[in-house]
Amino acid sequence: MTYPATLRYTKDHEWIEVKGELGTVGLTDHAQSQLGDVVFVELPKVGTKLEAGKPLGTVESTKAVFEIFAPASGEVSEVNEDLANAPEKINQDPHGAGWLVKVRLLGRDEVAGLMDAKEYESYLSGQGANS
Repeated sequence: MTYPATLRYTKDHEWIEVKGELGTVGLTDHAQSQLGDVVFVELPKVGTKLEAGKPLGTVESTKAVFEIFAPASGEVSEVNEDLANAPEKINQDPHGAGWLVKVRLLGRDEVAGLMDAKEYESYLSGQGANS
């Protein structure tokens, strides 16, 4: 898997794409492959305040329940409503149609500190690959 260069990545396997003051958040291909078939997603409501590194919701698969952590602080401006009826989109298109939430960012400093695609791929090939 080649990870999109337009995204920034966390060690917890979330991604964020920033356009203006909005950040779109999702789970990486690595995360969805470790989870197995996603059967349910619990996401925050629009208006929820998120803090970087704190849980924003959960993903349930046939294997386990996985907490999703906010890659950056801000306020949820949109939730991917399609996932309520089709959570498998996370498996099918994790870096596209399987996005989770859009966040109005408090600032870009937290995003700047995240890994780029090359750093994330290196992280996966090292000790973090099994987390």
